[in-house]
Amino acid sequence: MRWRGLHRLGSRRGPARQRGAALLVAMLIMALVTTLAGTMLWQQWRAVQVEAAERARTQSAWILAGALDWARLILREDARNGGPDHLGEPWAVPLAEARLSSFLAADKDSGVVPDDGPEAFLSGAIIDAQSRYNLANLVSPDGQVLRAEVEALQRLFELIDVPPTLATGIAAGLRCRSPPSRRCGRRRSTSSRGSASMPMRCAACAPMSLLPASGTKVNVNTAPREVLAAVVPGLDLAGAQRLAQARERSPFRDLAQVSAQLGNATLPLTALDVQTAYFEVRGRLRLDDRVLEERSLVRRTPQREVTVLTRERIAAHERLP
Repeated sequence: MRWRGLHRLGSRRGPARQRGAALLVAMLIMALVTTLAGTMLWQQWRAVQVEAAERARTQSAWILAGALDWARLILREDARNGGPDHLGEPWAVPLAEARLSSFLAADKDSGVVPDDGPEAFLSGAIIDAQSRYNLANLVSPDGQVLRAEVEALQRLFELIDVPPTLATGIAAGLRCRSPPSRRCGRRRSTSSRGSASMPMRCAACAPMSLLPASGTKVNVNTAPREVLAAVVPGLDLAGAQRLAQARERSPFRDLAQVSAQLGNATLPLTALDVQTAYFEVRGRLRLDDRVLEERSLVRRTPQREVTVLTRERIAAHERLP
């Protein structure tokens, strides 16, 4: 009787255990299916986000490329008109941030109808690269440091409160990385290697540039007074200020007018010019919460051809002037 009772009790517990095990298996399967479905949805959402970001990046790059072509057209038309380059010309007027859809809406004959896509805002500027001191002038084409140019850079550093001794280090760095120069060789010290990168750091905080060609002249119609006083030996800051005030009234058409304005024909004006060949084009596009900025260096030839020499992205901490 005792064994018979235990058998009946085990028979009653058997179906309950089977139902519990089945429920547990069902819950595990449901959890697994939920996890897989969530993973698939996350992967799909991630793929959509990546595709949207890539599409926005491509669209932004194309828009900035169009803005660069527009700037090249402006510079080409300016060369067609001839005359000196000065800050009163159309290329010198910066483009304030404007909605792209307003341009499309204004051009009714283009046949392009603005869609309901994200709003894009474009801004930019064209800067005279020869309004700054060209650091490449420190070294001759054969790799020799030019003492007169080092002294000009020292005068510029004194005017902008930068240690003048830095000019010698910059010249040494440029000389070491000049292709024709073989004197630095493998014995170049760590300080020399560091000074080679100084020009780019200094150019970000002073009226200087590093153009691909040496021997360029400063445009007297666009350069700040500190640069004018630095490149013209014997010209003080007061004289440079008078030049800046005179060009606001009427841009200089040639160097003879500059000499007449200074009233001193003995001042050497060989480092000055009234025309520019190198320009810096900056563009900034804001698309939703994405911001893309580019900086390009272009060269305008006497044949009115405007070619792009370099094109690069601007770091997030840099801003347009």
